[in-house]
Amino acid sequence: MDLKPTERWMAIAGVAVLSAIAVAGFAIAIYAAWLFHDMPDAGELQDYRPPTATRVYAWDGTLIGEYSKERRIFIPYDQIPPQLAQAFLAAEDRNFFQHGGVDVGGLSRAMIKNVGNAIRGKRLEGGSTITQQVAKNVLLTSDATVGRKFKEAILAHRLEQSLTKQQILELYLNEIWLGYRSFGVGAAAYNYFGKSLPDLTLAQCAYLASLPKGPDNYHPIRNKAKAMARRNWVLGQMAEQGWVSKEDARKAMAEDLVVQAAPKRAAYRDADYFVEEVRQRGVATLGPRLNEGGYYMRTTLDPRLQTAGREALMDGLEKYDRRHGWRGAWGHVESTDLAWEKTALAKPIPSERNAWRPALVVSNDGRVRLVKNEGEGQIVGEDVAWAKAGKGLKAGDLVFVEKTDAGYRLRQVPIVNGALVAMEPYTGRITALVGGYSYSLSNFNRATQAMRQPGSSFKPFVYATALENGYTPASVVVDSAITFKGANGEDWSPENYHKEFYGAQPLRKGLEQSINAMTVRLAQGVGMKKIVDFAKRAGVVRDMDPVLAMALGAGETTPFKLTAAYAAFVNGGRRIEPHLIELVQDREGKVIFRADKRDCVRCDAGFNGDESPRFAAPGDQIMDPVTAYQITSMLQGVVQRGTAAAVSSLGRPLAGKTGTTNEYRSAWFVGYSPNLVVGVFVGFDDNRSLGEAETGATDAVPVFIDFMKVALDGQPVVDFKPPKTAKFAMVHGNREAFRPGTEPKVQVAPTGPIPYNELPQGLPPVPQPQAQPGKPPPQKVDPLSGLY
Repeated sequence: MDLKPTERWMAIAGVAVLSAIAVAGFAIAIYAAWLFHDMPDAGELQDYRPPTATRVYAWDGTLIGEYSKERRIFIPYDQIPPQLAQAFLAAEDRNFFQHGGVDVGGLSRAMIKNVGNAIRGKRLEGGSTITQQVAKNVLLTSDATVGRKFKEAILAHRLEQSLTKQQILELYLNEIWLGYRSFGVGAAAYNYFGKSLPDLTLAQCAYLASLPKGPDNYHPIRNKAKAMARRNWVLGQMAEQGWVSKEDARKAMAEDLVVQAAPKRAAYRDADYFVEEVRQRGVATLGPRLNEGGYYMRTTLDPRLQTAGREALMDGLEKYDRRHGWRGAWGHVESTDLAWEKTALAKPIPSERNAWRPALVVSNDGRVRLVKNEGEGQIVGEDVAWAKAGKGLKAGDLVFVEKTDAGYRLRQVPIVNGALVAMEPYTGRITALVGGYSYSLSNFNRATQAMRQPGSSFKPFVYATALENGYTPASVVVDSAITFKGANGEDWSPENYHKEFYGAQPLRKGLEQSINAMTVRLAQGVGMKKIVDFAKRAGVVRDMDPVLAMALGAGETTPFKLTAAYAAFVNGGRRIEPHLIELVQDREGKVIFRADKRDCVRCDAGFNGDESPRFAAPGDQIMDPVTAYQITSMLQGVVQRGTAAAVSSLGRPLAGKTGTTNEYRSAWFVGYSPNLVVGVFVGFDDNRSLGEAETGATDAVPVFIDFMKVALDGQPVVDFKPPKTAKFAMVHGNREAFRPGTEPKVQVAPTGPIPYNELPQGLPPVPQPQAQPGKPPPQKVDPLSGLY
């Protein structure tokens, strides 16, 4: 049949339209298939819990830190106050309990309103329900695309089929970003107001509910007026819905908006080095989930000892720094008008020294003006004289001062640094760990990361090896000049600190007075391979060259390792692995990590009158218990009359060993009571010299004393207990312990330890070295000689 031209064109047009529709339909089908092929399963949210912070506690329950990707405290729905939930519903989705995931009426109103917003250039409203926001926040990205909005609507519908309204609201209130480093209402209540949810006022609930639309827009300090207006709008919506009375809403609107100046961390701030070390070890044990698993972590920290350790180390480093003079102002300004304050406030102050203030020197005689109109005054004369002996003070200098009853004291941040570690010798619990002067200025942990030569604090391991290999406290070693062939054909002649030799001496004398040449001869007799093997078993080092210089502490270790190794001298010769994490539980309360791996076979059987269960002592036996006691007895001599005699001022049974490395680069003291081992290290981060005569006795011992004054306060006086197998005999004027069968045939003292106040306090006269005719004195050529 012939068609007229008009009809022909109409037919062609119809086919074209149908083809276009078919193509469009096909395209839409393809787009829909692509859009939804990777749609997440809403059913996954049945067991979903948003990432929450792992909270870290000291052994006494003090909160000391948190680890999290998103700072959040998960609050179950039944613990969320109704007025807080109602505030969010009023602000975000008043029809939440009526719609099926998408509020068609609310969406329509938003679209109509957006026409006006678009014309005026205002932000468009999304009209998303709380269910849609959960779908977006948990299952989708935040891309503002049509495809994402389609997915959001479909997932919202699926969520309503998979979860109850209460579950959806619980997810929303725990997931939502509310600013101030807060995810969820639990963290926000704590960060903004320092409160738990039940303690929030109506006005505070309304303010939190005002934040989802934009926390920065309603910042409580920068945009306070806008924030209060938004809060009051939320209160008005709550009253309109009948969820609060108009009178209560009016009173809440009149309430001021007062928040914390900044989100608070854990109130206890002396343990930053410890908390960071725990985090690193926790990640190594639990993996990345540490930061999102919401774990409860109990550590070994004793806050009283941690604070004492931090204060003792900071004070000790500041005293060293003061001995070495005023280095000058840290800044200078030409103008003394208010512009100086910006420069002064930019300089970081150690957060641990919150009484320090930046100040401007206004006259050369030490008159200073503080920032923020905090006052003006005179630096005390003693400090002015101290500064004049150094680089002096002049008008325009920027300095730190601290106001005291005597006046303003001049302060400077030490450039020297150090570490302190305290450990229980029987359990391995680290009760205090300070990794430097100030974590706020440097987070490098010198307790666990600084590899340094221990100097003479290594010598106890040399003497312990000797006692394990045929030597006894009755053994005598000659202290005299000795020369060895060193590297590149050069000679090495170890010297003693006082440049003298003392002839034949018992082992005790060599350790008490830290005699170098005698120690090297002893190491030669024992064999360095045995000493290296023992040091590795004790955990001092991972590896060490078997050369004689290592006997004087030329190898490298950390304060953490060295302190832990000393524990074997206290606990009967066992190597105990030090630990900082005692217990970890997941959010359900299930134990997923416990430091104590020992099994108690009979503990669950109930008490039936039999003998209580006995646990095997932890750790590997690395030396005879008698050897451990012999070293402790000798190290008591170090404290009573040796290089650490100042420690005897504490009036307690204590033992320990000083260490000073070549050219005074590092100063050490590792000391202990029967129940606590403490290691102190002082040195520069670049390993430069501390200065002439800056020894372990001068720098590290005072820190130990200050710390132990606190640690021993209120503790009973306890003696070091010898093992039951020890035999005692008087040797060289001292009562010494021996392994059975090795004691000399001399007068034997009564069995049992001598009380502390009856220990011998003197030594027989020391034989003086004899000159060697025709031989020049040995020449010092090796940089390791002089270790003390």
